[in-house]
Amino acid sequence: MTGSLGMALRLARREMRGGLRGFRIFLACLVLGVAAIAAIGSVREGLRAGLASQGAVLLGGDVSVSFTYRFADPDEEALLVAQAAQISVLADFRSMAVTENDRGLTQVKAVDDAYPLIGQVVLDPPMALSDALDGQGGMPGAVMDDLLIDRLGLSPGDSFLLGGADFVLMAELVKEPDNATAGFGLGPRSIVRRAALEGSGLLAEGTLFNSHYKMRLREGFNLDQAHAALMPTLEPKGARWQDARNGAPGMSRLVDRLGAFLVLVGLAGLAVGGVGISAAVRAYLDGKTGTIAILRALGAERRVIFLTYFLQIGLLTLIGLALGLMLGAIVPLLLAPVIAQSLPITAEITIYARPLAEAALYGGLAALLFTLWPLSRTEEVKAAALFRDAALGATRLPRPLFIGLCLGILATLIWAAARLSGMPSLAMWSFIGLSGAFAALVLTGLAVRWIARWLGHRTALRGWPTLRMALGAVGGPGGEAGAVVLSLGLGLAVLAAVGQIDNNLRGAIARDLPEVAPSFFVLDIQPDQIDGVSARLEGDPLVSRIDTAPMLRGMITKINDRPAREVAGGHWVVRGDRGLTYSDTPTRTTVVDGEWWPKDYQGPPQISFAAEEAQEMGIGIGDSLTVNILGRDITGEITSLREVDFSQAGMGFVMTMNPSALAGAPHSYIATIYADQTGEAAILRDLGRAYPNITLISVRDAITQVTGLMGQVAGAITYGALATLVTGFVVLMGAAAAGERARTYEAAVLKTLGATRPAILANFAIRSAVLGMAAGAVAVFAGGVAGWAVTHYIMEDRFVFDALNALAIVAGGVIATVLAGLAYAWRPLSARPAQVLRARE
Repeated sequence: MTGSLGMALRLARREMRGGLRGFRIFLACLVLGVAAIAAIGSVREGLRAGLASQGAVLLGGDVSVSFTYRFADPDEEALLVAQAAQISVLADFRSMAVTENDRGLTQVKAVDDAYPLIGQVVLDPPMALSDALDGQGGMPGAVMDDLLIDRLGLSPGDSFLLGGADFVLMAELVKEPDNATAGFGLGPRSIVRRAALEGSGLLAEGTLFNSHYKMRLREGFNLDQAHAALMPTLEPKGARWQDARNGAPGMSRLVDRLGAFLVLVGLAGLAVGGVGISAAVRAYLDGKTGTIAILRALGAERRVIFLTYFLQIGLLTLIGLALGLMLGAIVPLLLAPVIAQSLPITAEITIYARPLAEAALYGGLAALLFTLWPLSRTEEVKAAALFRDAALGATRLPRPLFIGLCLGILATLIWAAARLSGMPSLAMWSFIGLSGAFAALVLTGLAVRWIARWLGHRTALRGWPTLRMALGAVGGPGGEAGAVVLSLGLGLAVLAAVGQIDNNLRGAIARDLPEVAPSFFVLDIQPDQIDGVSARLEGDPLVSRIDTAPMLRGMITKINDRPAREVAGGHWVVRGDRGLTYSDTPTRTTVVDGEWWPKDYQGPPQISFAAEEAQEMGIGIGDSLTVNILGRDITGEITSLREVDFSQAGMGFVMTMNPSALAGAPHSYIATIYADQTGEAAILRDLGRAYPNITLISVRDAITQVTGLMGQVAGAITYGALATLVTGFVVLMGAAAAGERARTYEAAVLKTLGATRPAILANFAIRSAVLGMAAGAVAVFAGGVAGWAVTHYIMEDRFVFDALNALAIVAGGVIATVLAGLAYAWRPLSARPAQVLRARE
């Protein structure tokens, strides 16, 4: 073995003297695939590091304790103050900012003088936040996001109404240090002083707001000690804990999931590049058939020949991995300013070892997988190949040893993707989908060759010589059909899947909902205002329907006297506070199990629960729930299950209780208004003027904002898919370059027989277009299947096929292949037939 390795090293060194000609596509595919995965991983690690190091800044303190629709009572506040060196109390809620001519929804943060404990609020014109909130002319001040300022047409010094209180705009809010923890808001941010809201009705009992107690801990107190001192008392009363170790959990989850998904998209790109790697290795070894035959004739063993070319390709793989890792590490550093501008947090972009190691692992395994199969064919070359026109294109399978090694490498690659991505189920389904697309594209390549060959022999095409020659070239031996359809088709399939998913995601929000959703959600209607609101709407001919209900919020803390999360796991119903109402009779709902309580029922609390959610949580009739409402625990028995359709975007409550169970609990009303679009402006104006404390949320505006957010996520995924497509185009160019010599000879023969240059160019264009159409058609099918699976099983929605997206994919495939084919057609067209044919002799 040592002697064989030494001989192989000497032979490999001599072979490498010829340079890298023939391996450019190999290196390009490997570098692109590894660089994409390394860059995505580096950005993800930078975001994680930023979230970890800035946890206290993003949170606004070492600890944040939050209450739903109430402030801490005196005993609770004393407990919090005892742990804090500094404390800042905030309230966060939605309201309407109203001017004489317009009004707009805003997410209000009502702060005290201690805010912010950590970080700095940046304003334009520059000033201290405390000075801005002092206001001028006897009115309290406010700062606003520039989007809201532009919408309302305000300038610094102008006044506006918030609830029942007047404010003066002092400055534009440029930066809010703890904005990353705010979650998704339907309106731009405004900041006011909490004391200025007294008497406005916006923070009255029963209104919808969250209070946050941001704390800097006393010296000597750590986070675990503070949690142990506070939460056993506060958590049973509905308090929520968050600390600087995970200052923005929502964003952290988004970074992890989106990063993992993009890495999987990058692996798809690496698989596309693998096609080019395999084709490049096969083409190189085909050119070395004579050399291998000579070595066999001189007595070289199969092992020596295999090791010779394995070492060459192994060295080139290391070069490709190094170049890919360098590119993947440099690109995030170059794009760091762009990344910083598009994120509410500072990503610590630097060179991280883990994503580079992951990219190297993926790239090395993929290169080994796609080169081992063609390398194994070197063993089949005989000395007799010196006297025959032989190549590595034999159809016989490699030895079982190599087949087993390839399967083992593939299994390792799948295991690594499942383990390292953190989303094993998605990784497995991605592999299944990619394998299906591979198989479909390989079969399509074979089918295209057979159909082209069959059509080329039809008598109906005898009057079309250029078309017949193009079809004959597609269907002939040694054609490019397989490589072109496979490489381009995979890239287009990923892009098609992203396009179909994006279209259905936007469609579910932007097309389906407006047909059934209300025009407005109205929040914070006080009990003495509900009759007036109803009177204004019921007499409006443009209002088709109005639903109203008393509205409270509560958190399920226990199920059958056990912690709710212990019973229901991570179900969304128990992850936070949920809306609930009370009613004597079931309204706009159907009881599917159990019985509703009698009218004027005065017994122990009873609960009617949403049937689907109950099934998912594993609860049902007879189970007891403990719900914390405004710090008070209410335990009731589930006596009925209702059908609740949340997809209609109307009024729906997971829980409904009998009225006496919530007697005396402060609450407000919620209303949904279904109106003709032409009447929406008048409703907004009249209700806003009559009841300045209520909040009207336009469903149309909310849909626009959500659609824009989804578009940003889809855009990030599309960039990953485009990287895959670029790799496919590189493979396509490699296939075209590999066939340039054959096209040169073909063009020379056709010119000799009298063909014109336009006819030859049309010949090349037709064959490229046929292959592009085939690749595009399979990509549309594969992308449609992937889009349907994600829409049906993950989004749980109706799938609508986007024909325009499909047409664009097919057109893109045709254009890409034609451009690649024509790029390598000019040299064959310009070659002189005599020179080409003499050289061939």
